[in-house]
Amino acid sequence: MPGRAVPPKPRVQAARSRDENQEPPAGGEEEWAAGRALQKPPDQLELSEAELRQEVTRILTAQNPHAPHNLVRYSFRERAYRSLSAVDQLAVHFSLEGGLLHRDSDEARRQQARQGEEAPSEGALEPPEGQDHKGGEGGGVAPITEEGDEPTATTAAPKAPTKKLTNQFNFSERASQTLNDPLRERACQTEPPPRATFSDNATQGQIYDAYVEELAKQERAKEKLKVATTTKKDEERLRGLKPPAESLGDDLNKVAKASKIMERMVNQNTFDEVAQDFKYFEDVSDEYRDQEGTLMPLWKFQHDKTKGLAVTALCWSPRYKDLFAVGHGSYDFMKQDRGMLLLYSLKNPSYPEFIFNTESGVMCLDIHKDHPYLLAVGFYDGNVALYNLKKPSMLPNYKSSAKTGKHTDPVWQVRWQKDDLDNNLNFFSVSSDGRVVSWTLVKNELVHTDVIRLSLDSASEIVPTALRLNMNACGISFDFHKQIEYLFLVGTEEGKIHKCSKAYSSQFLGTYEAHSMAVDAVCWNPFHPKVFISCSSDWTVKIWDHTVKTPLFIFDLNSPVGDVAWAPYSSTVFAAVTTDGKVHVFDLNVNKYEAICEQAVVAKKKTKLTHIQFNPIFPIIIVGDDRGNVSSLKLSPNLRKMPKEKKGAQDTVKGPEYEIAKLDKLLSLVREPERPVGK
Repeated sequence: MPGRAVPPKPRVQAARSRDENQEPPAGGEEEWAAGRALQKPPDQLELSEAELRQEVTRILTAQNPHAPHNLVRYSFRERAYRSLSAVDQLAVHFSLEGGLLHRDSDEARRQQARQGEEAPSEGALEPPEGQDHKGGEGGGVAPITEEGDEPTATTAAPKAPTKKLTNQFNFSERASQTLNDPLRERACQTEPPPRATFSDNATQGQIYDAYVEELAKQERAKEKLKVATTTKKDEERLRGLKPPAESLGDDLNKVAKASKIMERMVNQNTFDEVAQDFKYFEDVSDEYRDQEGTLMPLWKFQHDKTKGLAVTALCWSPRYKDLFAVGHGSYDFMKQDRGMLLLYSLKNPSYPEFIFNTESGVMCLDIHKDHPYLLAVGFYDGNVALYNLKKPSMLPNYKSSAKTGKHTDPVWQVRWQKDDLDNNLNFFSVSSDGRVVSWTLVKNELVHTDVIRLSLDSASEIVPTALRLNMNACGISFDFHKQIEYLFLVGTEEGKIHKCSKAYSSQFLGTYEAHSMAVDAVCWNPFHPKVFISCSSDWTVKIWDHTVKTPLFIFDLNSPVGDVAWAPYSSTVFAAVTTDGKVHVFDLNVNKYEAICEQAVVAKKKTKLTHIQFNPIFPIIIVGDDRGNVSSLKLSPNLRKMPKEKKGAQDTVKGPEYEIAKLDKLLSLVREPERPVGK
């Protein structure tokens, strides 16, 4: 409240000045003045006139400075700590219970009754109109009677009926009252665990007999294990037959499914942020990058036992879109020891779903489209094998051998084909020995047929006739046409690409002088029937029309290219990996000269990328390196952006026809400068 400090009035000095004109009484002036002099404490603060006139403002608030700002209480209903917004600001400095009672209360009436007094009624609280509190009308005094006599009826005031007032401080209507929930008690009681009293005597002889019996059991178990590794029963068990009933496998099979589900749930909680990014995240910054895009890292798949092995093959399952197979081996001739075949799922990035150990390094693999549990695998030692995921076997169900026509050099690629006329499973393989072989599963064995032998045409003029038969080209990669069943391409170590047919085993349909080094990958376009792509260690990626001998597009990536793959959602998008650890994504419809994304995806230096594959459904790619790791990456919106529809084009056709027309338009722009040369 604002106030002003006003100095006290000097009353004594004013009295002295008023009495100066009068004559003081004789002999008493000094004593009288000294008795009425202004007393001033010695430590009083001396203030100037300006300071005395200064206004001092004080603000009183209802806030208690000692009260806490917020309180935290534990809520048993919500089972969590909650902050209380209302804090009591009342501070009680003094409290004293009084002994006063209302005169109309029951306790007051009882006290008056004990004292022999009559409790006055409510009407006696106020005197009648025209009378005061002392007597009757006109201020008269009531007649006084002797002690003990009661007043007469004429003098008694008439009682007027009065209505009892409700207490406004302790009043509640019946309709406004609510019923409080009664307290409930809950208790849980479990049955006590069963108890039993056991007693026995252990002598030295009994202890000795128990040790002898346990030693005999261990020796019998070792003998059974030695016999099982060499007998035919173990081979049948490894091929997928039911294991013995006394083995531990039965107990593990009972909890295998439940433990796998639990493991996936734990991994989903562990990698929850990655799963959310995989499902929902879209890079908003692509709107400000014009036409460029990025790759966002997701999961990284690695296994402890694949250290020292490179990723030599990748393949997505055609039916289960979250499952892919990885082949591990080595491209170094001096480091050939073993290999592994793993199958990972995006639902469990921490551990493979299937693990197969191989004696030789895995170089290639392929999953059957109609039977996704069948895997065709090619090895570094020249063998091909067939694995069946339905059978719990660590060994392949079918495998080639020297008697059944195995390759003499590493098998670089395998591809499933349609069943033959007898509905037998059929797949092809290509090897460095120059043979393209068709393998057919007939009566539980692999039967081979040589489709074509790759020869060196340039060596025919130099090498004598007697030695020409041994000069075979080294096949590195091949791919079959998506619509024409008999047509396929074969890339060689000499840098050539041969167009071949299943019907002609003695000659090529055409040869392309593609690269100056080995053709690491060749792949038909999934939409356009005439276009295919190739990559090589000579740092280039080339796009071809199989009716033209020269490439339509040439891209120099400044590093050896390990693999290339077409995108399944667009005819103009493809991606390639290089040995410097980078992924290059191109979209010919956006930029015909440079990549719209060039990004390093490995953390360690000197790590080489070996293979790349697009997922057929999800916008992600998987990339393998020479350290045995597989990285999954999500494509940003610019890397999978569909072209905008033109105004007025309401009936725009979407699908394969649209993709073919889009690529044809680009090819026509490339072929136009070549027409005058042909004339």
